Amino acid sequence: MCKLRVPFIRINKDRERITIVNQSKQHIIKCLTLLSALLPFTQLQSLGDEFRPLFPKDGIPKGWVVRAWSDISKPGPEGAQWVVEKGILNGGGARGSWLISESDYSDFELQFDFKLGPQGNSGCALRSPESGDPAFDGLELQMADYRYNTKAKDSELTGGLYRALAPIEQVYKPEKWNRYKIILKGTHIKVTLNKTLILDHDLSKETTIIKRHNGKDAVSLRDRPKSGRIGFQNLSRGGSPVLIKNAKIKILD
Repeated sequence: MCKLRVPFIRINKDRERITIVNQSKQHIIKCLTLLSALLPFTQLQSLGDEFRPLFPKDGIPKGWVVRAWSDISKPGPEGAQWVVEKGILNGGGARGSWLISESDYSDFELQFDFKLGPQGNSGCALRSPESGDPAFDGLELQMADYRYNTKAKDSELTGGLYRALAPIEQVYKPEKWNRYKIILKGTHIKVTLNKTLILDHDLSKETTIIKRHNGKDAVSLRDRPKSGRIGFQNLSRGGSPVLIKNAKIKILD
């Protein structure tokens, strides 16, 4: 049962419990001395290959900044507010903002749950540069209710890489919690929504030029950055901002 055995202690496989085998006073003192040396090792072992929560505490998220919807080098609109309450990130206040990480990410697995209102429009920024529009200068995985824009193309709805790639199938659940699992490694992106595979592409083969909102050309997916910021957008109407929970990330080797 035990992973490591010494004369005085037993460290269990889950590394969450350490049992004192010998209860004598002398042995307990020796045991505590040994534990002070062993605990850092066991903690490092248990942290290896684990996910890290993006929003571990309630309040204004630390390590994140609010930026403008169309250019994240600019401050967000007045009144835009992103706050974590009871473990749920709420993109409330004025619409038209991004909550952008201060850190860059290259190869990673990102998981989170999201919920939209009937006029919900959001997105997840991936590998975004420090300036410009993540949808065209980085990658934006869409989160948009079909009622927000009934004329939207499949690539502009939930599960699409905005205006570039449509999901294999549409499995978004309106006004309910949905779960994304996103894996980006090198030029490959793989996305599942509600446990259904919806994107599986080698971005190095995606050379189609798409149009920005102003009608100008955006670079193809092949030529987008291989590292950058991550973030969440609020462009919803109707007073129902995007909600995010259980967001966590794991760096891939």
